[in-house]
Amino acid sequence: MGNDRNQRIRVVSYNIHGCIGTDGIFAPERIAHVLAMLDADFIALQEVEDREYQGMTVSQFFADVLGLHIAARTTHQRAGLDYGNLLLSRAQPVRTAAHDLAFSRREPRGAIEADFVIHGHNLRVVATHFGLSMRERRVQLQKLLPYLEDREPDLTVLCADFNEWLPFSHVHRVLRRVLGATPAVRSFPSRLPALSLDRVYASPLTTLVSIDAVAKADVRKASDHLPVVAVFDLAGIRS
Repeated sequence: MGNDRNQRIRVVSYNIHGCIGTDGIFAPERIAHVLAMLDADFIALQEVEDREYQGMTVSQFFADVLGLHIAARTTHQRAGLDYGNLLLSRAQPVRTAAHDLAFSRREPRGAIEADFVIHGHNLRVVATHFGLSMRERRVQLQKLLPYLEDREPDLTVLCADFNEWLPFSHVHRVLRRVLGATPAVRSFPSRLPALSLDRVYASPLTTLVSIDAVAKADVRKASDHLPVVAVFDLAGIRS
């Protein structure tokens, strides 16, 4: 695995805003540059708009440039293009699933679930992007909970743009109870981060080493969100 310091793994959650930066320019290569710099083992992306780029889809472009697998994706059609979540990984998943989180007539939403075996441990990564209304987010959380409460994996990591402005909202209270209280870092808007919309939750918390938002100048320009990077040490999994 990349950045293999004993049994450490790096996980990124990043809303890439369709590869359109704060300057209004569509630039997948700029997002790819940020991701290469982060050098993560697992990358959960939201708002991936799969336009054709350099003779392939944006998703395939990222996978090829970074040398990663497309582990899983959930998409719906927006303006005639596939749009949604993407999970990239160094390791091949042993199982994947996509879950429909659609709510009423709101914008379609989904979640990715992928299982891996890393250093002999069972790892589950769940990636999603919640809706804009409070009621919508509550319903989406209820649909997602069974996959988070499953204790079969040795480590479960949830990466998401929760679109949740309030730190003590119902969604975050439930996730802290089910998974654990990981630190919140400010990730939006990228030019002057004030809100912790993008979060990484995990269980067990004994594996967590650090969580940070990356706010270098070129990163602030690449998307309206900052990437959130979490480091885990699988040695923290208790047998």
